[in-house]
Amino acid sequence: MSPTITTSSEANGNVSAATARAAASAAASAEAAGPQPVTMAKALNTALADAMSADSSVLVFGEDVGMLGGVFRITDGLTATFGEQRCFDTPLAESGIVGMAVGMAINGMRPVIEMQFDAFAYPAFEQIVSHVAKMHNRTKGMVKLPMVIRIPYGGGIGGVEHHCDSSESYYAHTAGLKVYTPATVADGYRMLREAIDSDDPVVFMEPKKMYWTKDSVDLTELRHLHEDGRSADGTTAGRTSEGRAAVARPGTDATLIAYGPSVPTALAAAEAAALEGRSLEVIDVRTIVPFDDATVCESVQKTGRAVVIAEAHGFASVSSEIVARVQERCFHYLAAPIRRVTGFDVPYPAPKLEKYYLPGVDRILDAVDDLQWED
Repeated sequence: MSPTITTSSEANGNVSAATARAAASAAASAEAAGPQPVTMAKALNTALADAMSADSSVLVFGEDVGMLGGVFRITDGLTATFGEQRCFDTPLAESGIVGMAVGMAINGMRPVIEMQFDAFAYPAFEQIVSHVAKMHNRTKGMVKLPMVIRIPYGGGIGGVEHHCDSSESYYAHTAGLKVYTPATVADGYRMLREAIDSDDPVVFMEPKKMYWTKDSVDLTELRHLHEDGRSADGTTAGRTSEGRAAVARPGTDATLIAYGPSVPTALAAAEAAALEGRSLEVIDVRTIVPFDDATVCESVQKTGRAVVIAEAHGFASVSSEIVARVQERCFHYLAAPIRRVTGFDVPYPAPKLEKYYLPGVDRILDAVDDLQWED
């Protein structure tokens, strides 16, 4: 049975002095560490811990997120550090998890809930669409819903069909929800902190195949930048990721537009294209909702050609929306129709076949070659 939920002040008081000292010691160690190899999983775990330390109203719950630390260990150590009142396991009932989070958010808390896998969230879909997304509008802005729904999504881990869905289009289509999906370790930390701070509900899509990717990242620097608006050396820098796409790789000949797990694939395709003498710019969308039309269109207007890449099915998808938005805004700049490279419109295949289903470098380069290069 899940523990009884107390108020945020009571929850904060449950952290023992010894635990607080241990957390402070760990933070001090991190202060001296500087940039070091960090996995996406570690960045997300640190973002949760830092958010819980900074704000006693933040709490984490879901299936097996407590002592086990989650299927992918993203919540590892949170129960030991913050106690069972602030990071705890729930029954296997996604609708109940989301419904409980709605009540908590209405009453001043900032719940962060985990859907164990992408397709496991579907039993909670009615709650998300009918209540999470509509509460702010239904109450004429009087009730805010500051909650984060973390969803590991996408393929590339050799899972079966109920563990590898790309369900972002469902949430992006639902007015009232923000939809984030990081593609770098630094963005994993930065965007999760921003999602937790948001007064609007955020569906936080985590590319599960990227949990174990590593980048050289200074988590302390990111912490300072988020909490103080300044880096550790006192310099200021912009810290908002919401609604801002990133140029992951500059180029001049064509634009590859991708998000989440497709960004590394797009970068690999751009690297391969460079060996053939073709310069491809890669845009990382970062937040699907809100969408950064300006950055995406600036790139396409410069290059005149575009390919949208996503693991999800192509029909009625986020990739479809991106194509439509770019075409509407960049029509007179386009030298060729916009192409898409997506997952095929079939259920997710068996593990041994997923390499044929997922967008790959060869499929992307084939699409680029088909962008009417002849004068």
